[in-house]
Amino acid sequence: MSKVLHNTLRSYVNLTTLGENCLFVKCFSSSSPRYRAKIIDGVKIARDIRNELKAEVNEWVAHGNRQPHLTAILVGEDQASHAYVSAKMKAAKYVGITSETIKLPATISETSLLSYIDQLNNDNGVDGILVQLPLPEHITERAICNAVTPHKDVDGFHIVNVGRFCLDMKTLVPCTPLGVHELIKRSGVPTLGKNAVVCGRSKNVGMPIAMLLHADGTGETGAMDATTTICHRYTPADQLAMLTRTADIIVTAVGIPNLIRADMVKEGVCIIDVGITRVKDEKTGKDRLVGDVDFDAVVEKAGHITPVPGGVGPMTVAMLMKNTLLAARKEVVYNILDPGAVVQKKASQLRP
Repeated sequence: MSKVLHNTLRSYVNLTTLGENCLFVKCFSSSSPRYRAKIIDGVKIARDIRNELKAEVNEWVAHGNRQPHLTAILVGEDQASHAYVSAKMKAAKYVGITSETIKLPATISETSLLSYIDQLNNDNGVDGILVQLPLPEHITERAICNAVTPHKDVDGFHIVNVGRFCLDMKTLVPCTPLGVHELIKRSGVPTLGKNAVVCGRSKNVGMPIAMLLHADGTGETGAMDATTTICHRYTPADQLAMLTRTADIIVTAVGIPNLIRADMVKEGVCIIDVGITRVKDEKTGKDRLVGDVDFDAVVEKAGHITPVPGGVGPMTVAMLMKNTLLAARKEVVYNILDPGAVVQKKASQLRP
């Protein structure tokens, strides 16, 4: 798991409540009152999605199907990882997904861990498998992600799911990028032909977010048709600022506080802040969580913005539930020789 994704989940676990006053904030200047950006409330949107999924699970079971089942493998005693998995299991219970957590010692061998995964792959009672990342250093993360059979890979990390996703085929999409997609879509932010900038290129977050932003909206992933630029740690600061100033949508997932400042964005921009860093508050001396964006300043210019915490974090867990139900329904056709695996488009649906 990337550091940014790891910290994003931390924000969800640590989040307690967001008061209604956090949704729309009014500020007064010496001349006239104005409203700041509309806050994209990930807590509320995630709750709405969980309620929708609960209704779908109830309908699925009412038609004679068993409840979807999710199994998590938790290696080691990392407190944050235990908290993340606990939050995921709590969400599963709410929507009607049964679950279990297999706890293994940090000293487990890679071979033994692969054996556990193989057993779950062959268990017809298990619909979704997630291996909580990060793993101990002696275990190869990519080998473990590829060991989970694609149709149970609810994290969307298997090479087959990544490949299908890049080809704009229906698949199990990584949860954080899928959550970003939902936040933008449900907030009514226009994306067709808009300029988007993604700061961060990790394989689990930045890359798939960029794919969802730029891919064809008529494709199976229902992407967003934006003109998308990817920036990363080696993008010079002046070039980064030049690109972000032209962006209608900025998604940042780097983990660098105040990377995006007010002078780097244009009026009305939509900003999705995935990055999270724990810093010490100079006034209180206590730790607090901040994103990549200088929120207090940028909120004065943006049209939409996500808070940290309370933005992307809750959506990651909600999308995990969505993927688990998708896996239970077996809606993704993995046999590429099956005619149902490829949606044939009419000429009128195709865009240049």
